[in-house]
Amino acid sequence: MSPVLYWLSFSLHLSVLRRHNSPLFQAGGNKTATIGEQIGITNVTIHYSRPGVKKRDGHIWGELIPVGYVDQGFGPSKSAPWRAGANESTTIEFSTNVKVEGQPLAAGKYGLFIAYDPHESTLIFSKNSTSWGSFFYKPEEDALRVKVKPTPADKSVEWLKYEFADQTPGSAVVQLQWEKLVIPFKIDVDEVNTQLESFRKELRTDKGFNWESWDQAATYCAQNKTNLDEALLWTDTATSVNFGGNKSFQALSTKAMVLDAMGRSTEAADAMKKALPYGEVNDLHQYGRKLIGQKKSKEALEIFKMNYSKNPKIFTTNMGMMRGYSAVGDYKKALTYSQKAKDLAPNKPNKDAVENAIKALQDGKDMN
Repeated sequence: MSPVLYWLSFSLHLSVLRRHNSPLFQAGGNKTATIGEQIGITNVTIHYSRPGVKKRDGHIWGELIPVGYVDQGFGPSKSAPWRAGANESTTIEFSTNVKVEGQPLAAGKYGLFIAYDPHESTLIFSKNSTSWGSFFYKPEEDALRVKVKPTPADKSVEWLKYEFADQTPGSAVVQLQWEKLVIPFKIDVDEVNTQLESFRKELRTDKGFNWESWDQAATYCAQNKTNLDEALLWTDTATSVNFGGNKSFQALSTKAMVLDAMGRSTEAADAMKKALPYGEVNDLHQYGRKLIGQKKSKEALEIFKMNYSKNPKIFTTNMGMMRGYSAVGDYKKALTYSQKAKDLAPNKPNKDAVENAIKALQDGKDMN
């Protein structure tokens, strides 16, 4: 048959299926839907059509949706799975590489098919995401097959839908829900390595011409204690004269953080000394509080003193002096800054915080 006659035949066949409301076509009344979620930094998008139960309870699974692979009576595929929805093929797209049920699957857009079995169904991710339904299904186009176990639903779902459940920062379970059955499959992403690859790509674009991008990548590594050798190269770039971060508290303190994560404490301290002169009021205050959290009370007090010497007439630095002296156990000295801090408090929550701190200090307790 010539291609023209073949497509005329295909169109005529679809027309017949429409008129008879065939489950193979499932056209009228079905709703088109798109659902997407972000797992880590990976975008997952599913596009599908939603057939209804339409008073066919008990006749969906194993009847309307046959078990295994069938000859649908049209198209070249004589052993086709279900299209995992209605009308055109259901598609699923991943913006990065993922794992489905523990098996690797490359970034891309796939046709999603299901060979239904009540005990163990087969999910098929096909490289062909553009053909209509599964009439043209070819197993040689499979990118991945995984086995999953269907489970009973808590309540009947009239219109087929996909939902993301059991979400964690690096995974989610996608559930196909219809009638009284759920077909779930788990998607995992390598959150850290995916983010690192994203940084590497970005740094080769126009974003790589400012120190902030290099600093952001290095900060992520330091916070997650990963990829530290490369992170140090990134922070070297951020703090170079050419990129402008050599006079940035943020960039220099990030370098100190990376060095500290690598166990190079002496070099970290030197980098932090270079950062301090460029710190604004809030930069120094937050650094002092960080030192208190690290049980480095004496070092914290010195930072608060430095901040106060530059800006003695603002709320933040007076509160910092209270925190610094309280951290080293000198509650009496801390109280000498309390009234000034209270007078300079910009709003009621800040004033309440000072009053709570005063009460703690008067009771002989650390306000931090």
